[in-house]
Amino acid sequence: MRFRFNKMLVPAAIVFWLAGCGGEGENSPPSPTGKEIGATIVPTPTIVPTEAGKWRTGSKVSDAYVDPDAVPTIDPASIKAKGFEYDYDALTYELVWSDEFDYEGAPDKEKWGYDVGGSGWGNHELQNYTEGDNVTVANGVMIIEARKEELGGMDYTSTRLVSRGKGDWLYGKFEICAKLPEGRGTWPAIWMLPTDWAYGDWPTSGEIDIMEHVGYDQDLIHATVHTKSYNHSIGTQKSATKRVDGVSEEFHVYTLEWLPDKIIMSMDGEQYFTFEPTKYKSQPTLNEWPFDKRMHLLINFAVGGDWGGARGVDESVFPQQFVIDYVRVYQSAEITELTAIK
Repeated sequence: MRFRFNKMLVPAAIVFWLAGCGGEGENSPPSPTGKEIGATIVPTPTIVPTEAGKWRTGSKVSDAYVDPDAVPTIDPASIKAKGFEYDYDALTYELVWSDEFDYEGAPDKEKWGYDVGGSGWGNHELQNYTEGDNVTVANGVMIIEARKEELGGMDYTSTRLVSRGKGDWLYGKFEICAKLPEGRGTWPAIWMLPTDWAYGDWPTSGEIDIMEHVGYDQDLIHATVHTKSYNHSIGTQKSATKRVDGVSEEFHVYTLEWLPDKIIMSMDGEQYFTFEPTKYKSQPTLNEWPFDKRMHLLINFAVGGDWGGARGVDESVFPQQFVIDYVRVYQSAEITELTAIK
């Protein structure tokens, strides 16, 4: 863009003002209190406390002033996700736990347990979770099937597998290869919850959602973390989405990298969500980062609910299957050593 300047006459007083950048000439007369604009003296604003304890600039209370005495002091021991120094690109990982589903029958009871029942699970879901009736391992995969059938006052049955007490970890890389169900009302998820709830009930102790999918928005994958400061119940959750065609026709690998100062989510090796609490708060506490306690995996297939059923449920699509090819958990010796020192 080009600008054209026209000739113009400038008053002498303004020419004098433009001639310097804060300094006074040797022969300049001393300035009166305040600024001189033309022939008018503008007094310098004074800053004095008001009766309410605020501060006044001239005749107006300054909204920008922060009383240092009113800023809470954070105990250094309460600060989370800071002070870790490591080379991310140089981290090495070793497989510490896995299920390749290279057997037949029920999921390995040494690795998986069940959450059962039809309570709605805090989201007004429509399924009753059974213990083994809706899941099987065959042909190298695990299949969770949601069916349209009444059980315990609920209209659908399905399964919620948990590694709690059988696979619990602090930090690591988690890879789950899966093919998702489809259809309005389906809601599969791969996620993590605290094993010990050391900081209190949800959301204070945290939640990590590695993959969520709702059938009314086909091929859109969601990754999310929940903490006391950042969660969906108050509209502050931190999340990202990725649209990939064919999530219900092809297997894809969903990955969580859980480090002592950040969480990274990927799909098929492509990172699309990173949560670093220091980007939102200079001194994070457990309210922003409760992720320094052990957690376990959950794999479940919900039906309906506040999110999955937000646009209703298409009964005609059932039964539907959530198919898992493998689950692999890796941990880094460098991170283990680093956090042991801390």
